[in-house]
Amino acid sequence: MADFVGAVDQGTTSTRFMIFDHSGNEVGKHQLEHEQIMPKPGWVEHNPTEIWERTRSVIETALHQTNLTAADLAAVGITNQRETAVVWNRRTGRPYYNAIVWQDTRTDRIASALDRDGRGDVIRTKAGLPPATYFSGGKIQWILENVDGVREAAEAGDAIFGNTDTWLLWNLTGGTNGGVHVTDPTNASRTMLMNLETLDWDDELLSFFGVPRSMLPEIKPSSNPDFYGKTLANGPFGGEVPLSGDLGDQQAATVGQVCFGVGEAKNTYGTGNFLLLNTGNELVRSKSGLLTTVCYQFGGEAPVYALEGSIAVTGSAVQWLRDQLGIISGASQSETLARQVEDNGGVYFVPAFSGLFAPYWRSDARGAIVGLSRYNTNAHLARATLESICYQTRDVVEAMRQDSGVSLDVLRVDGGVTANELCMELQADILGVPVSKPVVAETTALGAAYAAGLATGFWASTEELKQNWNEDRRWEPRWSDEQRATGYAGWKKAVDRTLDWVDVD
Repeated sequence: MADFVGAVDQGTTSTRFMIFDHSGNEVGKHQLEHEQIMPKPGWVEHNPTEIWERTRSVIETALHQTNLTAADLAAVGITNQRETAVVWNRRTGRPYYNAIVWQDTRTDRIASALDRDGRGDVIRTKAGLPPATYFSGGKIQWILENVDGVREAAEAGDAIFGNTDTWLLWNLTGGTNGGVHVTDPTNASRTMLMNLETLDWDDELLSFFGVPRSMLPEIKPSSNPDFYGKTLANGPFGGEVPLSGDLGDQQAATVGQVCFGVGEAKNTYGTGNFLLLNTGNELVRSKSGLLTTVCYQFGGEAPVYALEGSIAVTGSAVQWLRDQLGIISGASQSETLARQVEDNGGVYFVPAFSGLFAPYWRSDARGAIVGLSRYNTNAHLARATLESICYQTRDVVEAMRQDSGVSLDVLRVDGGVTANELCMELQADILGVPVSKPVVAETTALGAAYAAGLATGFWASTEELKQNWNEDRRWEPRWSDEQRATGYAGWKKAVDRTLDWVDVD
């Protein structure tokens, strides 16, 4: 009897493999970072071969540490950094180019050209997305146009594309020896190439980017009772396990937070922030700068949609304090430093390193620290950094309220930054609603495990999953209404100062 479910969580900075029991408790984990490659300003890349090697390693190590084998796993799910694009040769298995990461801005001219001639409105209607450097479609186009031989290989059917979920599924199921070329609707909905209503690649959208349909993976449900495939005996699992769950990381966190009801929302604090609001089977078109995306599709059921607010730089702003400025030695020290002051001392930090994502979608913006005087110290900057995470979240919550009419009663949170108590206190203060963190904070991997386990019957229903959710900590708002309004007004002024900094053709 298989008592556990595994999940590969392939993220922006690291890859981990986690093992969960029937109650959703973590029983094993191993994690490894991979290199961040930045060859030019605004360019961010990963080595897909390194990611595959790291994936193999974390699976093998986690199984070894827990004395488990493939026979102990009822299913395996995959979750991933969503828009990061890989193009490789299906015959050799070799990538033609590094993975172009979701944060990369080299495709800004592609995105702005789409908006100039009206194609952008078609993309918004069909794909639910604004033309932006964030999404995969422009990255595929860039590789086709700039890497020798790829266009010809794509036309011949040899060059294929996937986000990192597809790359790993292909390798785990055999690679050049019969590997499956598949994805799910949550990942496909991040490409600007999938029609949200049909859940299929759209020929008109493909024509905008010059992407041959033959490059693209087959789209199958996020929780797939027919499996995408099985792991191989000579692979990292050392045996056959059904690969039956696939969700983009933020949708996986929504499932892990059991936000299965219309109007339920979660916010994940990682490299960036991602707030998703479940809108049920209704496709809500945003008028306020949010994304309309697929939340999940379980088996043969109708897809569930979501509104999403994607924020590019939150946790990575704290990394910037550590790595580029050197004012802290570790992420946890940001809280200690920020607690040395009572407030931000008039300082606001807008970390628009790669432009502003939701709800602004301004690729011309760049980071700015404003309001400095001789009075200010590094502690004020540390606090302003934590506040920037929370103010960007409020921007998204305000947009969601305008689009959906839903006012949050509570915000469910997860991700690495939730370990920062001060940041979560500030989040409750700035939003004016309670902030709630679950016992199992690794909700992204847990959501992938849930999708995989639902497909194989390891869990019977979403109702069973809801019983696994337990609150670990709750932060209540303490600021006055006046304090909240004044602080937010200062933030909006700071955002205005970042705009029109870069000339975009």
